[in-house]
Amino acid sequence: MTVEILEVDRLECRFVDHHWRFAEERSAMIERHWEERRRANPALYDGLVLLACRVSRAIGDDGARILRMSFFKTRFSRFLVWRDLGWPDKSIYNCFSMPAVRACDGAYLLGEMGPSHSFAGRLYFPCGTPDPSDIVAGGRVDLAGSLVRELAEETGLDAAEARAAANWTVVFDRQKVACIKRLDFDAPSQALAAKVRAFLASESAPELADAHMISSPAALSDARLPAFMAAYLKRALNGADEIPLHAG
Repeated sequence: MTVEILEVDRLECRFVDHHWRFAEERSAMIERHWEERRRANPALYDGLVLLACRVSRAIGDDGARILRMSFFKTRFSRFLVWRDLGWPDKSIYNCFSMPAVRACDGAYLLGEMGPSHSFAGRLYFPCGTPDPSDIVAGGRVDLAGSLVRELAEETGLDAAEARAAANWTVVFDRQKVACIKRLDFDAPSQALAAKVRAFLASESAPELADAHMISSPAALSDARLPAFMAAYLKRALNGADEIPLHAG
């Protein structure tokens, strides 16, 4: 399996109408699969999410490197079947944004998915599948806003307190397109982890089970770490992500 990493200057995301033939043709199977997953995990919720039906690269008139994505609405149950079957429809993409929170000592914050999550126990940067609340004026899909919201909801951290990378690091892993922006906090790793754990302890139903800090490539062998996350962190921990920052 090939994982590709690309640096882009900006994301251009729009909402479109799209009829997903895969979901329409397999509606009965999707319903059965959803009921099975719900019996195993009653906390799952069949809300609306955004997937992408088009992903392309471009160079803007200003010379900027651009990743363009066209998003459409679908039910989470349809997304779940598509994902669980190994992405059979290759015309669709799971595009999402993630903050790579880095402490002042160089360690990165990872969240351990809680028991109610469809990937319980896995390790990710704080993130979530975009949803209709991310559609803003003019039909634009705001992945930067999604990143800020998910960071606050899952960890209690405020992106405005960090220095954000000027560009995006995009990791392509089959149908997954992870749009990652590094956020540098002035706090050391122990203080950041303690702050997140205190936030999780204060929540009645936290999305994360725990917070972990990774600073060594040796930690990348953890089986709970998805391939695209390991690829990003391997590059980052080897110093390849030393890119310009701007005030958060």
